[in-house]
Amino acid sequence: MNDDVEIRTITDAELPAWLRAVQAGFLRSRAAMSDEAIAHARAREDAQTLRGAFDRGRCVGTYRSYPQELTAVGGAAVDAHAVTAVTVAPTHRRRGILGRMMSADLAAAKERGAVVATLIASEHRIYGRYGFGPATSTTEWTVDVPRAGLDPRWSGPDEAGARIDLVDGEDVRKLGPELHERFRALQHGAIDRDERWWLRNTGQEPTPEFPWEEPFYALYRSPSGTVDGLIVYRTTHNRYDASRLPENSASVLGTTTATPAAERALWHYVCSIDKVVSVRSGHRAPDDVLPDLLPDPRAARVTTHADWLWVRVLDVVRALEARTYAGTGTLVLDVTDDAGLAGGRYRLEVAEGGRVECAPTGDTCDISLGVGELGRMWLGEGSLARLVALGRAAERRAGAAALMDTLFRTSRRPWCPDLF
Repeated sequence: MNDDVEIRTITDAELPAWLRAVQAGFLRSRAAMSDEAIAHARAREDAQTLRGAFDRGRCVGTYRSYPQELTAVGGAAVDAHAVTAVTVAPTHRRRGILGRMMSADLAAAKERGAVVATLIASEHRIYGRYGFGPATSTTEWTVDVPRAGLDPRWSGPDEAGARIDLVDGEDVRKLGPELHERFRALQHGAIDRDERWWLRNTGQEPTPEFPWEEPFYALYRSPSGTVDGLIVYRTTHNRYDASRLPENSASVLGTTTATPAAERALWHYVCSIDKVVSVRSGHRAPDDVLPDLLPDPRAARVTTHADWLWVRVLDVVRALEARTYAGTGTLVLDVTDDAGLAGGRYRLEVAEGGRVECAPTGDTCDISLGVGELGRMWLGEGSLARLVALGRAAERRAGAAALMDTLFRTSRRPWCPDLF
């Protein structure tokens, strides 16, 4: 602990130093943060969401947080608290700086009524100390298109009257938000996107350090004309081997689909573009349908697989009552939380008709687990039996682990398509 380091909300004048500390923390050149980039950040950042750690006036730590919505199992949107831009200078490690920033911020978030906190971890070893658990994973595939076995003559969706159209950024800004709202109501683990997200991701707010390159946008419209899907991708061009055979690739930046038909059609579309022999899927859920859509699933090779969204439960009662369950039953959970924000013993009762009640209790414990493990289970990523086998949870009543796995089971794995 170093009490000489002051932690507080930054002032507008301190924004350049804070931004350069973020650059250094993520191993990007401090010099890359130009005056133009600082002016751009000043126009879009709210300094009240930015915390800094200062040692003798020098910014040695950064932290940003803001309100967010996260979709729980069953489709309910819960109040979340997003944490990002977390850095500590290598000269100031192991002094308790991150612990001080994190503990104060999470306590304030709980006081404001956040149900959970979220982050995407650049380092796996750090955030379990603060009650976060990896609650979604991400997988990326690279598809060898010639081997995939798809019909190269494919010319459109199988549904009569459905169509795929190439559109521009203006169309996406107009049609994308409503599509995303439909998607995130179906996908637990998804988060909300504000207007600035749509502006930034369609080239209306390019950042000086990351020049904008216009991608392709393809919309799927159902036979009724409803926009049910969007895929965004970039391609290489004019790449040929010595025999003048094409060697171009497509990199998917994101997909948003509200129906299985749209999902199937858009993957078939991007894997059928003339002269494209390789498709990178971008970040997808680990149980994405893409490989099994291909006549030869082995043509889709896993090139990335890692943890993605981390969740930290702040209010056990509201979190457990916000989601749906795959059966009925009663469990008494003993939750440990070193920070004292969400620990305690809770009785969860799931009754016929989907009625859910959760409350603190003094009843005999069935399951004991940490708050990080609870976050994984809550979003549907975990297996209690596996956590018990790993020594990260304990079954106190015979059969309780199997019951918890049954109740918390989901038909698809959680997924968060966004980076923040």
